[in-house]
Amino acid sequence: MQSLRKRAWIGGSLSAIAAVAIGSLLLYSYLDRKTLEQFDRSLIERHTQIVVALSNFADDPERLDELILDPAYDRAASGRYWQIVGPRGEISTSPSLFDATLPAQGGGTRLKLYDADGVDAEPLRIAHQLITLEDGTEWSVAVAESLVGLVADRAEARSSLLLAFALVAAIGLTGTLLQTAVILRPLEKLRHDVARRWEQDEILNSTDYPEEVAPLVSDINTLLQRNREIVGRSRRQAADLAHALKTPSTILRNELELLATKSQDLQKAVDALDRLDAQLARSLARIRLSNTAEIGFSRTDVSSTVTRFARLFDKMAEKDGKHVAVSCEPDLFIRIDPQDFEEILGNVLDNALKWSRRSIALSAGRRSGGVDLVIEDDGKGIKGQDRAEAVKSGSRLDSSKPGSGLGLAIATDLLKAYGGSLELGDSQTLGGLAVRIHLPTGTFSTA
Repeated sequence: MQSLRKRAWIGGSLSAIAAVAIGSLLLYSYLDRKTLEQFDRSLIERHTQIVVALSNFADDPERLDELILDPAYDRAASGRYWQIVGPRGEISTSPSLFDATLPAQGGGTRLKLYDADGVDAEPLRIAHQLITLEDGTEWSVAVAESLVGLVADRAEARSSLLLAFALVAAIGLTGTLLQTAVILRPLEKLRHDVARRWEQDEILNSTDYPEEVAPLVSDINTLLQRNREIVGRSRRQAADLAHALKTPSTILRNELELLATKSQDLQKAVDALDRLDAQLARSLARIRLSNTAEIGFSRTDVSSTVTRFARLFDKMAEKDGKHVAVSCEPDLFIRIDPQDFEEILGNVLDNALKWSRRSIALSAGRRSGGVDLVIEDDGKGIKGQDRAEAVKSGSRLDSSKPGSGLGLAIATDLLKAYGGSLELGDSQTLGGLAVRIHLPTGTFSTA
């Protein structure tokens, strides 16, 4: 799991839930113990009352009711009971026991508290002790109370605790989410600022971030600056190499054309020079392509570039009696290096100009999360089974016209680097080839 936000959420949530669960168990255990202690104290006090009453009426235990004023002892099955066993085994009980007796668990001179089942399996808490009176007689005194009330009190306390701690858990989880959002806000800001820096070439200010993030900001500034310098230097070297090779190549081609006018067969030399030009063009394109990812956040005005190229190619087309029709929406922008976009568009338009008969149509507009450009012509087009071959490196389906066969291949490679695509199809309006180019407006891919 690579997401810091998810790690913080899960870690904080587990900590909050664990803390609430442990706190609930400890508090419930504490309250449960305190409730039982209070219950036992009340039971011991009633046991003491019975002992005091017995010391006054030991000769007549039936008169104990005169000193015991709790009405619960007079109601049958009220849940409160007392029982006295005399030295000769005679048993006196509270009216609440009716004809039943309390279960005995042996005797002892120390007060003993224990649980037992009474009549009809009623759970009871019993306080029992052997008492020796002043006259030397020994009596067994037991006081009992039903545990039904205690169980109900515990259940009510448990429900209240669960509700309270559920609320505490919800507050804790909400606090975790808010705390995570606050802690990660500087990182979110850094991510957006880095993206904006690519577009606007701004230096990140380390004082805008917490001291824990500031060193990272400085390192990012240094890294981005070095990357720009390396990329710029590589592209300049590629441009210089292209310029250096273009001049001797042009001279050789001119010399070959001059010799051809003297009726010499130079077709093999021309083909070799074409292959050389093709390989040089392909290699230079790869050099530029390898650096495309580093500058992929450059902002290009598609509308302006399309208008300018259409005007340029229309003038070229007029020389051959052809025409370029343009339809372009305003304010179209994409994230691509302007030079790369010009090379893509130029290669496709050059191909259309070369193979069209009289008409070329260029349209550009917003489509499905990006920008679509469609270049159509009224030429003979490309058959469906040949379209995959047409975009391969150096592939020429027809050698009747000059060229290296690299135009569509270079355009396709550049488009893939920016997450775009190039599709070949049939033109529904002009009847020739239709080249559809799609480039996302905000998504960048290094594929």
